[in-house]
Amino acid sequence: MYIVLYQPEIAPNTGNIARTCAAVGCPLHLIEPLGFQLEDRKLKRAGLDYWPEVQLTRHTTWAHFMKARPPGRLLALSVRGQTPFWDFAFAPGDGLVFGCESRGLPPEILAGHPSLTIPMGSPVRSLNLAVSVGIVLYEALRQNRDGLTLT
Repeated sequence: MYIVLYQPEIAPNTGNIARTCAAVGCPLHLIEPLGFQLEDRKLKRAGLDYWPEVQLTRHTTWAHFMKARPPGRLLALSVRGQTPFWDFAFAPGDGLVFGCESRGLPPEILAGHPSLTIPMGSPVRSLNLAVSVGIVLYEALRQNRDGLTLT
């Protein structure tokens, strides 16, 4: 499994997601433009000293990512998603695609891939991006026991 962040805007969110990816050995793909520099101290701080463990790949555009991406399904996560993530059968090799904090994923990405959502039963419009990645990634790992072991 791997995580794709489409044009992330907030450095600490991306840093926290990178730390989560390092914790489970999950590659992280960033689609530009980014709303920060990779040298941003807030990004580095949120990732702590785990950056050497992050399997990070940057892509200049969505088209570049699509040409270079790993095999497997791409699953679009969105508040406009069609299927609650807990009703979906994840598989090893799935790519979990999350949009930027202010706009989410563009319609063309949502339309081209299965779209999942994190159900919310309150007036909150969305969850923090790093929280959303953690929720969905750990459910996908739980379903597949994708090599994750307790140490």
